[in-house]
Amino acid sequence: MKIMIKDTIYNDVVEHAKKGLPNETCGYLAGDGDTINVFYPMTNVDNSPDHFSFDPKEQFKAVKDARNNQLKIMAVYHSHPVTPARLSQEDLRLLNDPDMVYVIVSLAESKPDMQGYKIQKLEDRINITHCPLTLVKGD
Repeated sequence: MKIMIKDTIYNDVVEHAKKGLPNETCGYLAGDGDTINVFYPMTNVDNSPDHFSFDPKEQFKAVKDARNNQLKIMAVYHSHPVTPARLSQEDLRLLNDPDMVYVIVSLAESKPDMQGYKIQKLEDRINITHCPLTLVKGD
């Protein structure tokens, strides 16, 4: 599965991650078809550098806005302030929607890295599929 993300949204997610340091940031990414073109930043109510939870009111507002605008929430994103853009054991434990892409933006290096993953929990194992993110020109 390949996901397109507008460069303006990519930059917004990276900026949100930087502003949230030293803690993780989080939110939803929405769009239509296979292109992410809407960014719903949320508050990490855990205020933690290695864990995140959405503010339920912000989450409800984002879902409602996406529905009202005929958009699909395509991804949950969160940042890793000092670790690579790969799923941690904590991520795998908490993330369980097989239809959602999980996007991680890492600030561990001088250049931010953003990667997407699909997770499918099976009876005896977890199946992880890398979902490449392709930047497209935003408006």
